[in-house]
Amino acid sequence: MKKIIKNGIIVTAADTYKADILIENEKIGLIGQDLSDPGAEVIDAEGHYVFPGGVDPHTHLEMPFGGTVSKDDFETGTIAAAHGGTTTVIDFCLTNKGEPLQNSIDQWHAKSKDKSVIDYSFHLMVGEMNDAVIDQLPSVIEDEGITSFKVFMAYKNVFQADDETLFRTLEEAKRLGALVMVHAENGDVIDHLVKKALQEGNTDPIYHALTRPPEAEGEATGRAAQLTGLADSQLYVVHVSCQEAVERISEARKKGYDVWGETCPQYLVLDQSYLEKPNFEGAKYVWSPPLREKFNQEVLWNALKNGELQTLGSDQCSFDFSGQKDLGKGDFTKIPNGGPIIEDRISILFSEGVKKGRITLNQFVDITSTRVAKTFGLFPQKGTITVGADADLVIFDPTVERTISVETSHMAADYNPFEGMEVTGQPVSVLSRGEFVVRDKEFVGKLGSGKYLKRARYGDFKLSSEEQLTIK
Repeated sequence: MKKIIKNGIIVTAADTYKADILIENEKIGLIGQDLSDPGAEVIDAEGHYVFPGGVDPHTHLEMPFGGTVSKDDFETGTIAAAHGGTTTVIDFCLTNKGEPLQNSIDQWHAKSKDKSVIDYSFHLMVGEMNDAVIDQLPSVIEDEGITSFKVFMAYKNVFQADDETLFRTLEEAKRLGALVMVHAENGDVIDHLVKKALQEGNTDPIYHALTRPPEAEGEATGRAAQLTGLADSQLYVVHVSCQEAVERISEARKKGYDVWGETCPQYLVLDQSYLEKPNFEGAKYVWSPPLREKFNQEVLWNALKNGELQTLGSDQCSFDFSGQKDLGKGDFTKIPNGGPIIEDRISILFSEGVKKGRITLNQFVDITSTRVAKTFGLFPQKGTITVGADADLVIFDPTVERTISVETSHMAADYNPFEGMEVTGQPVSVLSRGEFVVRDKEFVGKLGSGKYLKRARYGDFKLSSEEQLTIK
């Protein structure tokens, strides 16, 4: 059925204006003043913003880790995402050395089948690079539309790849038109520091942070950036948490390297002291990279404002405090890494960013939606409000004040890391390809309605010179 959203204030990465939106056949059919259609349902958005649906570039749904599996799957995770204003997620397929890449892709298709309520795509982990892997990559791109490869520089003896693997992945990505993503921490140094901490009897959650210092993140970020420059390739650094990493990304971009950076809401509003909470409560805040000293928050905010960092992912990877996080009592290395973040990503950035004057309203849309869609081959189908784009739309109340709590959360975990945080602004209704997934804050979507998205190669969509922000 046709729909017309009337009286809302449309906000894109470039413009803010009041207009109506006609939705037809899953797409935005028309944008204009005083639109009417006798067969259309009218939705009044007076007093509300209308944003393009959020695109979350970094989720781990139903992911195995440390002998357990993350709590939110493609059902609960995407329902929570929709409540938070996200209409597309890109999840990570983990691979096993020596096994066909397609095996992992098929596993993730099986996990998401008939579950996701919003559209989704996949990144693919690369843990080794040899002739067999190289031979498989063209079909991964052509047949699956997976055009981003994740390389871990941490988690020694589990996920960590060596520098040769990273460099060869960068070379292949350049050749094939893919984007290389890195988890940038020096896994060898961290492994040494972890062993030392355990030998000295330091087992509490705070030692997760103390054994993964910001210098280890900064060093790995700089190394990855230098290798990217050497390969003349392209790099996306996930979950940037500290000044040291921001500086390395900024330096690389000044040199003209094709390097992008993502941060996450947890690093913008939480800090290392949370890991010191008593009664093992600090385990709720164990993820990697760890939370940092508080001064890093303003460094990250400034980096988003000036373009040194470009996107905001959730790094959604939720585990229950009781029954999962507490596996690490007496040994912080056994605490599953990750937290429930996906639902609060957009509201936190709006409340702490836009409302407090740290970023503009248009930057907010760019960071949560448009830039992600452009970087990962989804634009202009996703990430903007324009005729012909998918009708992924968020009707957002910028005035409502609320308190984040596990009691009102739609995520599956038994806690919320932002518990008690006061925020301003909330999605009221969310549409995916023209159909309501959330209406008046109630879930009305259908399991399995989300479509798998094949993405364009990196660089197929060229940014204009005006969009390439020059770092001074």
